[in-house]
Amino acid sequence: MTVELPRSLDGTGPDRLMGVVHRLVGGVEWLHRNSRRDATPPRPVHRDIPLVITEIRDEADGVRSLRLTRPGGGRLPAWQPGAHLDVLLPSGRKRQYSLCGPPGERSHYRIAVRRLDGGAGGSREIHDELAEGDRIVARGPRNAFPFVSGRSYLFVAGGIGITPILPMVRTAMARGADWRLVYAGRSRASMPFLAELAELPAERVWIRPDTEFGIPAAGTELLDHAPAGAAVYACGPVPMITALRLALPGSAAKGLHWERFSAPPIVDGRDFTVELARSGRTVEVPAGRSALEAVGEVLPEVAYSCRQGFCGTCHVPLLTGEIRRRSRARGGDVALCVDRGRGHIAVDL
Repeated sequence: MTVELPRSLDGTGPDRLMGVVHRLVGGVEWLHRNSRRDATPPRPVHRDIPLVITEIRDEADGVRSLRLTRPGGGRLPAWQPGAHLDVLLPSGRKRQYSLCGPPGERSHYRIAVRRLDGGAGGSREIHDELAEGDRIVARGPRNAFPFVSGRSYLFVAGGIGITPILPMVRTAMARGADWRLVYAGRSRASMPFLAELAELPAERVWIRPDTEFGIPAAGTELLDHAPAGAAVYACGPVPMITALRLALPGSAAKGLHWERFSAPPIVDGRDFTVELARSGRTVEVPAGRSALEAVGEVLPEVAYSCRQGFCGTCHVPLLTGEIRRRSRARGGDVALCVDRGRGHIAVDL
């Protein structure tokens, strides 16, 4: 799942506190990245699927779901929990949204979008300009957050992070696995799909709004619900994911898989420039921004997904120059989301 967010809490630059936390947990981040090196990154999917919006529903304050079908009906490509669609909006923007409908359902897709006034415009376009009956194009489905078979799970969702988690919960339940769900958010009014979650076994689901507890949940508080040996699947804001990673070694859980709302904070960044060889343009990348952000302002069609360097969506051929590699990109590629140039680089865009 990808959600547009402001670049920091005050909208002016990378959050300094998150930079400090990033340094503290850097070793854990390195272990997580390297533990996944044997996993095959999801392959880009170039299949365009014309879709029509057949239903729009308000799921929570500022959150709408869209039901998408083929214009003439018919089955859609199969998908697995954790998968997302690349949605091509009428403006030319590309955005990624997790599939959150019933697993195995192929007559329609469902996505949910939280409106973010401080974002880059995709959520506002969906909320303000799209209506039932409108047509869009999607690409996929593709999975950068795969759900692996196991015996026990703890699912942790923060706000709109429930979207990739909900199909995982239903799949675990169908398989007879031992599972628990912790769903956190600012308030019940802001948390989508509470009515659907009310249909699940109450003893396995904990709804945890900040307004009812006074403060956001600590990592140990979230992990207290993990069955012994559970794999933890989490999607939510950076502070929640960081809290889980720090608390994991002292918990009953045995592994953590996460998808977060935004890229990790840039630490010790330096200015550089990116020459877009095919476009004939050169982009300045400030120390506190990623190449993906800067390039996206002049080439909004540049696709991305995880914004963490491992999915491969924004990897492009490096033509000239040297980079400070912070990704799993192949030697001849650069991951626009996290890799940084040394001075000046040229890429095939």
